[in-house]
Amino acid sequence: MVCAKHYRVRGRVQGVGYRWFALRSAERLGVRGFARNLPSGDVEVHAEAESEVLDEFKKELERGPHAARVSEVVEQDLPVSNHYRGFVIG
Repeated sequence: MVCAKHYRVRGRVQGVGYRWFALRSAERLGVRGFARNLPSGDVEVHAEAESEVLDEFKKELERGPHAARVSEVVEQDLPVSNHYRGFVIG
């Protein structure tokens, strides 16, 4: 079943290629949605995919690229929008 999640990624996640990492992971796993920087220094990710795929995607978000230091990924369930055809960086 397709689910939607909102992730707020905290830590050293801006200026280290984190959004591009999220994009590559999403494309590899077939996740639709977006990643964008927030003024707080966090990265916001909206993701839609099968629940098992989102579990794997969250693990990728927790790992992050080599230069990142992810301290926390806060997850929230959302209604599925079916608005996204792929994954984009905002």
